[in-house]
Amino acid sequence: MSQMERDAIRAMRRSYGEVGLESLPADPFAAFGSWLTEAAANDFIVEANAMVLSTLGSDAQGHDAITTRTVLLKDVSDGGFTFFTNYSSRKAQAIELHEQVTLLFPWYAMERQVSISGFAAKISREESEDYFATRPWGSQIGAWASAQSAPLASREELEQRYAGAAQKWPEGISVPCPPQWGGYRVTPISIEFWQGRYSRLHDRLRYERANTSSDWEVGRYYP
Repeated sequence: MSQMERDAIRAMRRSYGEVGLESLPADPFAAFGSWLTEAAANDFIVEANAMVLSTLGSDAQGHDAITTRTVLLKDVSDGGFTFFTNYSSRKAQAIELHEQVTLLFPWYAMERQVSISGFAAKISREESEDYFATRPWGSQIGAWASAQSAPLASREELEQRYAGAAQKWPEGISVPCPPQWGGYRVTPISIEFWQGRYSRLHDRLRYERANTSSDWEVGRYYP
């Protein structure tokens, strides 16, 4: 990378707005629901329910390895945030080793983000099957075609697997939920709401609780 390109990176900055974050509801899920609704209504945010999931697993040499990827939030209930995946995927393998994860909702267009730390656990098979039944047919077939995170020889191999599953369950036919596919619910121990402010004097309000307590405490933190 040239010096000019490096200088251009250093010069990348924007001024944030004047709207502050003075207070939030006592219930962090109520606060999150309000922010998610506003994000979904914003024309500049592509997928408001997209969240960055970070996990701690192991690499090929057996060393600890932190990995991140974007997944989609599909439910907020029972005190947690739910997403779905292949239980043989890299993220699922990491969760089996270390159940503590983080989530990040980066709503840049609104100068906001929500960061969550918590513990992931599989949801019931019934819940996974109920959600799978609501997915578009193509997504259902894709779940059968993909051995997620496994090495793939070529794009053609994936297309062939998809075609094979589509032939087995033509459109209009009920597609069963794959046994290796299902959901995780992340039960939070902290939820932080961040609002960009002028001169980098951002607002940070964080809800925290002990594992043994259902009560949330809200604190304000330096940016």
